[in-house]
Amino acid sequence: MDVNPDDLPDGLVIADAGGDVVCFNAAAARLTGREPGEALGSPLPAVLPLEDLDGRRWWQLTDPYRGLAISNGHPERNLLLPGGHEVLVSARYVRARAGGPVQRVVVTLRGTEARRRTERSHAELIATVAHELRSPLTSVKGFTATLLAKWGRFTDDQKRLMLQTVDADAGRVTRLIAELLDISRIDSGRLEVRRQRLDIARAVRRHVGAHLAAGEPDSRFAVDIAADLPDLWADPDKIDQVLGNLLENAVRHGEGTVTIEVQPASSPRDPGEPGEKATTVTVTDEGPGIPEESMSRVFTRFWRGSRRGGTGLGLYIVKGIVEAHGGVITVERAPVGGARFRFTLPVGAPAFLA
Repeated sequence: MDVNPDDLPDGLVIADAGGDVVCFNAAAARLTGREPGEALGSPLPAVLPLEDLDGRRWWQLTDPYRGLAISNGHPERNLLLPGGHEVLVSARYVRARAGGPVQRVVVTLRGTEARRRTERSHAELIATVAHELRSPLTSVKGFTATLLAKWGRFTDDQKRLMLQTVDADAGRVTRLIAELLDISRIDSGRLEVRRQRLDIARAVRRHVGAHLAAGEPDSRFAVDIAADLPDLWADPDKIDQVLGNLLENAVRHGEGTVTIEVQPASSPRDPGEPGEKATTVTVTDEGPGIPEESMSRVFTRFWRGSRRGGTGLGLYIVKGIVEAHGGVITVERAPVGGARFRFTLPVGAPAFLA
């Protein structure tokens, strides 16, 4: 199937054996501000008067037609168009035979906006991690140094309290490292799901029980679990992450009753085809909810709403885990005014049980 160069997201410029431009697609026109009709048939250096960051003319430096016969092009790098407009440029030299004359120069152009967004995201991640690590590590360092220097001056109860604080702060660091590893695996598509038969009802009750043991009153939770749930095959540890995050958010940032519903559902495939069996878990609180304008950003990195503290990575990871299971997760405003999170997991039975 032929591909129309104008359908490509990146700029494409091709010059022939004589150095004249024979292809100049729409993306190249957008990046350079030059019309295709003006570019076609013109010399490549005139169409793309590129300079490096030191102000040197790029085509004079690389000289694709008269340069080294073993050169096959150059990797992507930052270059400048007239006016200081920065673009990412790579080139490939096409030869009929190894060491022969260049028959085509194929140039790819990309804007730098996407890379800069990625760099800003990485910088923000580093700043967030540094901030989150500083507090617990300072605490751990302070308490351990104090205990080592003045062990005999403290009572057993004082020592126990300081060691409990160190343990809690070390746990915070461990959780943050686990979050960073999850982010890396999600971004690279390498999040591994180890499916086992999962009793989702039991998992929900266990999480609710943990909150009750921590001092929340029984009236804080309403649990509605259907009796006819299908067998669910999922990664228990990762679904625990999802449940733990959603319940923690509802308890900490919501108000009133936190309602957890677990119901059978179907996971649609293609339009007109029957869905496969699935399980839906809904967590609803009665707090202030999420502003309408923020709904589209809830599952993005660093979203914290109006709240302070935390890394803002939890819901991003939750979404990645659910999608790694082939499921979907949504958020909406609950009828009572709070937030309603709902995720649906296909039963995911292993092939040998199908």
